Amino acid sequence: MRRDVIDRLLLALVVLTLVASAVIAWRAPEYFQFTFAAEDRLVENGTALFLLVASLVLAANARRLWRRGLRRAAALTGFYALLFFFGAGEEISWGQRIFNWETGDFFAANNYQGETNLHNLMVGEVRLAQVVFGHALTVVLLLYLVALPLLYVRAGWIARLTDALAVPVPGLRHAGLAVLASVVVALIDVPRNWEVYELVFALLATAIFVAPQNPDKTR
Repeated sequence: MRRDVIDRLLLALVVLTLVASAVIAWRAPEYFQFTFAAEDRLVENGTALFLLVASLVLAANARRLWRRGLRRAAALTGFYALLFFFGAGEEISWGQRIFNWETGDFFAANNYQGETNLHNLMVGEVRLAQVVFGHALTVVLLLYLVALPLLYVRAGWIARLTDALAVPVPGLRHAGLAVLASVVVALIDVPRNWEVYELVFALLATAIFVAPQNPDKTR
């Protein structure tokens, strides 16, 4: 299947996710909170799945770059693939609830959900998720999804740095949907609404890695 077709299908899935989430939150808020966006249910599992798919797309891009002789770009892209693989594993606590294995002593004592993952660790009274994986990460993601596509074509030094780091640049279509998703999810006044945003990001990331604005530098 052509990359542009895959990109359009993924973006259509983003729109479908936003529409379904808004309707479910409006019509059945309890179902949204306790089933649709709950732990180990559709939204969270979908996020883990597409983070894994994004990782595999990056790995394939890294292999292609290596064959083209772009070794630094290949190495960086491989590193990004590992980050997304890590994100997928963290999302499902590395399969702990799937395979029903017990939490080790360290995570039992320091993870506020008693699970085997890093993003729920406690440092004193502070949740790591709130400091590293919370607001700061949200700002970084919005800069990547919304600001970078605009700056890439307007600021030469940003384009050169981005290409040197082999960062796949979102297209304006990806940026537009990221803004739309931010507004829609913010308007969903139901607990666990931001779980939907994580799924949207995983879908958008996969679409970006399939069809970036700078394909000659990143795949």
